[in-house]
Amino acid sequence: MKPGTYFMDGNTACAEAAIAVGCTFFASYPITPATEILERMALRFPEIHGSYLQMEDELASIAAIMGASWAGRKAMTSTSGPGFSLMMENYGFALMTETPCVIVNVMRGGPSTGLPTMVAQGDVMQTRWGTHGDVGVVVYCPASPQEMFDLTVEAFNTAEKYRLPVVLLSDAMVAHMTEKVVIPSKEELTVVDRKKPTTSPDDYLPYCPDEDLVPPMACAGEGFGIHVTGLTHDERGYPSVDEETQTYLVTRLINKIRKNSHDILRYEEYRTEDADVIVVAYGSVSRSAREAVDMAREEGMKVGMLRPVTIWPFPEDRIGELAINGLKAFLVAEINFGQMVYEVQRCTEGHCPTYLSPRMGGSIHTPEELVERLYGIYHHEGEEGAP
Repeated sequence: MKPGTYFMDGNTACAEAAIAVGCTFFASYPITPATEILERMALRFPEIHGSYLQMEDELASIAAIMGASWAGRKAMTSTSGPGFSLMMENYGFALMTETPCVIVNVMRGGPSTGLPTMVAQGDVMQTRWGTHGDVGVVVYCPASPQEMFDLTVEAFNTAEKYRLPVVLLSDAMVAHMTEKVVIPSKEELTVVDRKKPTTSPDDYLPYCPDEDLVPPMACAGEGFGIHVTGLTHDERGYPSVDEETQTYLVTRLINKIRKNSHDILRYEEYRTEDADVIVVAYGSVSRSAREAVDMAREEGMKVGMLRPVTIWPFPEDRIGELAINGLKAFLVAEINFGQMVYEVQRCTEGHCPTYLSPRMGGSIHTPEELVERLYGIYHHEGEEGAP
């Protein structure tokens, strides 16, 4: 699209961002509330000579984008909770094989078929621990259509830079709301392409990392030998199922995110400088939380907000700093029965209490109910932790 200011919903902004950053392969299966991404890609891809495939299910969708990535394409799929559950095996495979791609999960009410058209935030821990084994992951959580655009771009850049599948964890509210979206010019847009080998094909090792712990990536057809397997593998990519290789490989997969978290981690603070209580909220709920902070301030309560933009990596150091600096409490507002609240509790290390304001799905918290909860915490009427 031409650079400028548009009025569009979050799903459309996501699709336009993917195209802007160079995505030329998209495979997906229709599912509410993510289908508008698929529809937009189907409409726009003929204009850019992109490859669009509507697959038979979500298992096939993620498999297709992995294959496209190994063929040198920037690739993306989109889904919601039930489809994301089906992707878990290949999500782990993509993490193990260090395959750059983007997975958009527009959360809806669950479990199972749940609330197909209504908002929830029940997939937070699934993005981190849904696949078996130990891995490092990157998950972005937008709160507006503008961030759907900006963080889709960032998700592609991170996927290519660090060689892994990156999740854009949206929700039905953000995906379907329509707001102003500013699309930058090509000159203003940051685009990161994957790191290519500098060695000769004879000397190339597909999983030999540079100092940043990320291996350069050759793709099929470029003259380099590549071997892709989900088995524990050595730097050649050959199976080597022993404890020593497992320790080296998995430690690197974790540390390439941990040791680069300063580059990846994103969070936003609002009026935290003198806050006694801080609301932790993400996605659509953070919009209500921001307004609740202002309302609580008007009633004399010193309240602030911390919004994780990357929920993984999690801003654990910052939460720990706030906890030991005289904070009275954290209040975690999320549309589930308690997921991120446990991370906040862990990071406080007992220095201050953590409270939960849960919803089961269907709608987001109102600012008024958050203010009421904050009032209870100020007067020691809340129950710490998850119910």
